[in-house]
Amino acid sequence: MEEVARLGVAVKPSVLGEKLGLPKPTIHRLLQTAEAEGFLQRDLDGRSYGPGPRMREMAVNTMSSVHLRTARLAILKGVAEEIGETCNIATPDREGMTYLDRVETKWPLRIQLPIGTQVPFHCTASGKMYLSTLRPATLEAFLSARELEKHTGQTKTQPEQLRRDLQEIRERGYSTDDQEFMEGMVAVAVPIVDIQQRLIATLAAHAPLQRQSITGLLGFLPVLKKAAESLSQMNQN
Repeated sequence: MEEVARLGVAVKPSVLGEKLGLPKPTIHRLLQTAEAEGFLQRDLDGRSYGPGPRMREMAVNTMSSVHLRTARLAILKGVAEEIGETCNIATPDREGMTYLDRVETKWPLRIQLPIGTQVPFHCTASGKMYLSTLRPATLEAFLSARELEKHTGQTKTQPEQLRRDLQEIRERGYSTDDQEFMEGMVAVAVPIVDIQQRLIATLAAHAPLQRQSITGLLGFLPVLKKAAESLSQMNQN
C-alpha cells in the first residue's frame, strides 16, 4: 500500500514485484487480500491497482486530524476573508472531487455546497485542475469511460473540447469554472501538491455571478497561489 501511494498511479503486479523484491505468487496473494479488504482496487484496465475506498478514507482522515485541520482552516479563513467569497479545499475521489474543508462567505447570498459534497471532475474548477494533472493514458480512460454529463449550457461535454481546456490549465497553472457546473456560479482553483509536486488537493474560491465575475476572481489568483503554497508545505513537513 505504501508503494502504491508513493508511486501515485495505478500499478501492475509485475511492477510491484520488482519494486518490493517479492515473488509473483506472493504479490498476487497480497493484492487479492488488499482488494478484498477495500484498501486497493483495480483500475479501469482491470490489471493495475490503485487506492481503494478504505485507503482513501485513511488519507482523508489523516488530513483531517485536529492539528492539521486547525492549521489548514486558519489559512483557509484568511483567504476567504481577503477574497470575500466562499473558499474550499477539495480532494480527488473515485467519482469526483470531495469537499474536505470550506469557509463560507459572510454575504447572505451564497451557494450551498457543504463539506462532504462530491462534485464532478469535468465541469468544476477543482475537478478540471485535477484532470489536467493526469497522465495521458489515465485521462483518455476517463474520457472514454462514459458520456460527460451536461449540467449547464456552458458544460464542455465533448472530449476534444475538454482536452483543449485541460491543456490550457496545464500551461497556466490554474483552472476556472465559468457557469459550467451551476448556472450563475463562477470559480477559480489552484493545486495543492505533495513533496513530489503531485496534486493531492485543490484550493478554490467560488461566487455567484451577481456579485463576482471570472475576471474579478482571477484578480485574487496571487492570494490563492500563496495560500496553496503554504498548504502544500504543511503537507510536506
